[in-house]
Amino acid sequence: MVMKPITAVGSLAAGAIAIHTALNLSNLRKPNVVSPPVLEKVSVLIPARNEEANIERCVLNVLASSGVSALEVLVLDDGSTDRTAEIVSSISDPRVRLIRSTEDPPAGWLGKPWACSRLSAQATGTALVFLDADVQVSPDALRACVNELRARNFALISPYPRQLAEGWLERLVQPIVTWSWCAFLPLAWSQRSTRPSLSAANGQFLVIDATAYRSIKGHEAVGSQVLEDIALMRALKSSGSLTCTMDGSAIATCRMYSTTDEVIDGYAKSLWAGFGGPAGSIGVNLLLLSVFVVPPLAAVVSRSPRTRAIGTAGYLAGVASRALVAGRTGARVWPDSALHPASITAFSALSVISWSRHLKGTNAWKGRKLS
Repeated sequence: MVMKPITAVGSLAAGAIAIHTALNLSNLRKPNVVSPPVLEKVSVLIPARNEEANIERCVLNVLASSGVSALEVLVLDDGSTDRTAEIVSSISDPRVRLIRSTEDPPAGWLGKPWACSRLSAQATGTALVFLDADVQVSPDALRACVNELRARNFALISPYPRQLAEGWLERLVQPIVTWSWCAFLPLAWSQRSTRPSLSAANGQFLVIDATAYRSIKGHEAVGSQVLEDIALMRALKSSGSLTCTMDGSAIATCRMYSTTDEVIDGYAKSLWAGFGGPAGSIGVNLLLLSVFVVPPLAAVVSRSPRTRAIGTAGYLAGVASRALVAGRTGARVWPDSALHPASITAFSALSVISWSRHLKGTNAWKGRKLS
C-alpha cells in the first residue's frame, strides 16, 4: 500500500524533472569557438600532485592554444613523489614555469585550495584559468572561454569538461555529476542571479576574472572547503558578481578516475560535504531514490497493473532526462541512460561510504587526510 502513493508521486516528479531538463538545456550556454583573439594576458594555473601520467599532455595542449596573444602557464608541483616536476622541467617553452612545493598545507587549508592560492599569487594575467592536470583542452578552449567571460561580464565561468568513463562504476556514477545540475539547477536564473544557492561549478576547469577573484581574497576565502569550486562560485555571487555554469564538452575532456577504487575514494572524499550536513544529505538521497528508483522497482514487483504502468512511466521519464543531458553534452547515451536507477543507487551508496569515512576521520586523497 505504501509503494503505490510513493510510486505515483515519484513518477510525477520524474516527469516534471524531465520537462525541466529539456527546458534547461535550451538555456545551457557553451563557449563559442568562433570568437576573436584574446588580447589580454591569460594565466593558466595547474596544481599537480603525482600527475606524471597526465601533466605533459595537459601542458602541451595549453601551449597549443590559438588566439591568445599573451599566455603564461604556471604548474605547482605539490610534493609529488613521481616524475611530475621532472616532466614539467623538460618542457622547453618560456611560457611555462614550474613552482615546487614540498610543504604541507597550513592549518585551516586543504591541499588543492592551498596549491591554487599559491599559483594565483604568482599569476600576472588579468584572466585566471584553473585547470586540473587530467583535463585536456582544445586549441580553441582558452580563447572561447575568456571571450565568454568578458562578453557577458561574468566574474567566473565553469565550462564542464566532457567526463570520460570506461570502467563499470565510472559509467554508472560519472554521468550523474553533469546530469544533476542540468536537471535541477535553473540555468537561466542562475546566470542572472547573485544568489549563492544557485551555484554549480567544476574545479577541473574554471575561468575567472583576476580582479574579482582577488576582491574576495581568492582561494583564501574557501581554503578549508572540500568542494572549493562551488564555494568559490558562491563567494563571488555573495560579493555581487555574476557567474555561469556552461557546457564545456566540445572544448575539454577529463577522465577523473581510472579504477573502481579511485571512483570510490574520489566520491567518498567529498559527497559528505555536498548537501549542507547529514540532514541535507539524507533528504537529497531519499528524494533521488524515491523519484528514480522506486518507480522502476514498482514497475517490476508491484501486483497492481496500474502501479506497474505508473512506475514504468516514471522510469521512462528518468531515462529521458538522463538521455537528454548525455546527448547534449557528448556523453554515452545508450545503454547507460537506461541504467539510471542503478546510477542513483550507486550514488547513494557512495554517499553512505563518504559519511562513514568522514565520521571516522579516514577520508583521504593522494596521501592527505581530508577529515
